[in-house]
Amino acid sequence: MIDIKVPTVGESISEVTLLKWVKNDGDYVERDEVIAELESEKATFEVNAEKAGVLKRAAQEGDTLNIGDVLASIDETAPKPEGAAASNGAPAPAKKEETKAAPVAEAKPASTAPVTAVSNDIKATPVAAAIIADKKVDPKSVTPSGYQGKIVKDDVLAALANPGKVTGGKALFNRDQRREKMSQLRKTISRRLVESKNTTAMLTTFNEADMTRIMEIRNKYKDKFKESHGVGLGFMSFFAKACSIALQDWPAVNAYIDGDQLVYHDYCDISIAVSTPRGLTVPVIRNVESLSMADIEKKVIELAGKARDNKLSMEELQGGTFTITNGGVFGSLMSTPIINLPQSAILGMHKIQERPMAINGQVVVRPMMYLALSYDHRIIDGRESVSFLVRVKELLENPELLLFGKDPVKSLLEL
Repeated sequence: MIDIKVPTVGESISEVTLLKWVKNDGDYVERDEVIAELESEKATFEVNAEKAGVLKRAAQEGDTLNIGDVLASIDETAPKPEGAAASNGAPAPAKKEETKAAPVAEAKPASTAPVTAVSNDIKATPVAAAIIADKKVDPKSVTPSGYQGKIVKDDVLAALANPGKVTGGKALFNRDQRREKMSQLRKTISRRLVESKNTTAMLTTFNEADMTRIMEIRNKYKDKFKESHGVGLGFMSFFAKACSIALQDWPAVNAYIDGDQLVYHDYCDISIAVSTPRGLTVPVIRNVESLSMADIEKKVIELAGKARDNKLSMEELQGGTFTITNGGVFGSLMSTPIINLPQSAILGMHKIQERPMAINGQVVVRPMMYLALSYDHRIIDGRESVSFLVRVKELLENPELLLFGKDPVKSLLEL
């Protein structure tokens, strides 16, 4: 029998949460096969079987474990079942659900209601999906109770038996409440946000950018850009590139305080805030000032995908010098973002909205975006913060300046 212990995942991390078992108790697992997923305060990571054998779990999902605690044990002397492949890791309750639910909907067997009639976005067991399709149930009116928010048979039957329920499956005049244990990631987010508010002299300055030129460029070149680079042309590359130029013009915005010293950076490692079902993560794009627009877009897609799949490494989450967050994707018109410690500033992007603007004495409708720069007034003065944001605005409204960082005519005249 060999013990599988919680591995060391970082110098400052002393405990983790068991997020999910990938293998069931009693499963035969192969060497190096993933058996569980753990969550630290910064990222999630997988635990592999050190030997082949029968798995015996020693902890439950949701348990908080210290580094070095026994997570499971493997009986390496147990014989491998003949003709049986390693378990696919599907939770046992889900298997029981499907078996037990088979006789449902006697009038019309489940086979007559194709599961394809249910949107792929809806997570449901095959039997539940068949009933939804057959009875034309609105999935939004069903409250899921299965593993990881999956709709099971009983959830659909309850919705059918209680038609007088409000959207979301909650009964009229509902007074229920529930408690959930905070994840390690949510605890860390809470602690860092409060620390940021309490330890920095945070102030926010606002401006707005006319997005006409960027939108024209995207509409004109998006197809050719994707054909050439294999990636779409989004807004983030324009913002990241503009910030990398402005950060070099105003280095205090790219610096932070370390004790009684100011640490300046000659490079721009820009953190991109990514919202995931588990919480906010902030992966870093390194040396943005040296990357092309296509390189930035590829990196954004790569990091966002890893964030959604909980595959970000510790290295990808550490060391940013400046942060960009985009609340506009959720419809935010204006906000005051909180500084991502130990950085000294964060830029908030927002929803692009058509508004009437006065241009050369004429009222013209333009696609406008509010920009918000929250900064630490201990290191960044008002002049620097406002000038930085005005520079970003200038670069966004005149994207051709992103190539050289300034107007070619001004360069020619040495202005």
